[in-house]
Amino acid sequence: MNKAMKIIALSILASVIAGGTGASAAGLYADGLRGADHQLLLQVTTYAGTGDMGNVNGRTNAAQFRLPAGIAVKPDGAVLFSDSRNHQIRKIYSGLVTPYAGIYYEMNAKGFPIGGRLDGASDLSLFSGPQGIATDAQGNVYVADTGNHSIRKIDPSGNVSTIAGDGVLGKEDGPGSKARFNSPLDVAVAADGTVYVADTLNHAIRSISPSGQVTTLNAASVRAVEVSPGQAAPAGDFADGALAQAKFNEPSGLALDGKGNLYVSDAGNQRIRYIDLQQGTVTTAAGSGKAEALKDLYVPGGFADGEALNAAFNFPLGLSVTEEGGVVIADSQNHSIRYLLDGQVSTLAGAPDQTTGEADGIEGYAQLHRPTDVAVLEDGSLLVSDAYNNKIRQIRPFRLPANLPDDTNVKVVLDDKWIEFDALPEIGNGRTMVPVRAITEALGYNVTFDDAARAVQLSKDGVTIELYIDRTGVKRIEQGQAGVEKSTDAAPYIKQDRTYVPVRFFAEEIGLDVEWDSKTRTAILRTTGK
Repeated sequence: MNKAMKIIALSILASVIAGGTGASAAGLYADGLRGADHQLLLQVTTYAGTGDMGNVNGRTNAAQFRLPAGIAVKPDGAVLFSDSRNHQIRKIYSGLVTPYAGIYYEMNAKGFPIGGRLDGASDLSLFSGPQGIATDAQGNVYVADTGNHSIRKIDPSGNVSTIAGDGVLGKEDGPGSKARFNSPLDVAVAADGTVYVADTLNHAIRSISPSGQVTTLNAASVRAVEVSPGQAAPAGDFADGALAQAKFNEPSGLALDGKGNLYVSDAGNQRIRYIDLQQGTVTTAAGSGKAEALKDLYVPGGFADGEALNAAFNFPLGLSVTEEGGVVIADSQNHSIRYLLDGQVSTLAGAPDQTTGEADGIEGYAQLHRPTDVAVLEDGSLLVSDAYNNKIRQIRPFRLPANLPDDTNVKVVLDDKWIEFDALPEIGNGRTMVPVRAITEALGYNVTFDDAARAVQLSKDGVTIELYIDRTGVKRIEQGQAGVEKSTDAAPYIKQDRTYVPVRFFAEEIGLDVEWDSKTRTAILRTTGK
């Protein structure tokens, strides 16, 4: 990353991206189905938003946002998110998007909404670039009001107040009304009412006591970086160990675990850190980036799953802790959602080697663009603030259909539907073999037979998949082309006047993902994207 890009990244962290907490809920993927490579089987869909930038309320599939950031779930199941560039907190409930706090009241000369700072009733209050959100058991909502360098509170009656920060950029501890922050990006609230703040550009973790006293928990960074000839900028640093001596580099996301301790997205160090508040220590939970010896603002980002301390991230932001003790991570510039569990990091959705996009679909085929925060719903699914797509996305664990027979027969499922056959599928040569007419009808293909070639031809939209009776091999023929035959290890056959074909080879040739669930003896066919 060159110096100009670093300055841009600093600006992005200050004004756009966000962290956040998510409500801990049902054991996220503890019983989720996994493929042959142990990848969780997941489906990414659009929960709310058209993708167009705007400010439209109403049905979730017609709503419009401007860079959604923090996201949280209230005890009643309502979803709140900070619509950062609309300077509002908005609500999703029963399929509708409505304002929750903050006025959308004025546009600048370029046609963009203008933020402000005003306490009072929710429909009269003003925010400026709000980011991370947290809720407590009493229904209070806490907001990192980034552009106002303040922490705000929305009580259950809808009244907005400032609990810390006087609106002036700075770093001051003390009573909330006199405290100062520098672009705080996230908040987390403990059971005793203590509010923790990721004070991002102060490179600090701060606490606000129930009485309103603000305290800095870690050591200050004194590192400076030359960002252009003759121009230096303050930078974050890195140190694990005792909390009072620990150092961070643009902490941007917070999440409390079941013990009341804090996970921190240490974005500039490309790490996930863990603060044991009882012991007063800071350790690295995942990631290996280290800025202390660098002459750059940030540790270079990367991507690697596997052992937690060897994993790599690219500006991790919002976090959410699951009931099973895992940490879901919005890995913003990898455009992915990652999961830390039992000392291992895996990718749940998105693929860093893809170009950014907004495609729905299954795990590695779905596309995200700068996801900023995550929250866990009561049903175990995830919500994602997909900031640059102006959408809220949902990640659901794949579930077998409820009507799937509970027997030892071989079965086939297409997405969420069980395919019924007039003759049962069976295992042949280690492959799931299915009657060809039933599977082609389910997939919308026409079936023909080439007697001369002893071939089964499955056709749709100008594409023909050709398999050969009693001979291995499969050929994909596109209109006007000869096609290339690929080798296979199972051949179609005729049994009791029915032609059986190996479902995997046909399905993979038409772009379906194929998995086998040994517990239920089910071949699972999934559409990869939309």
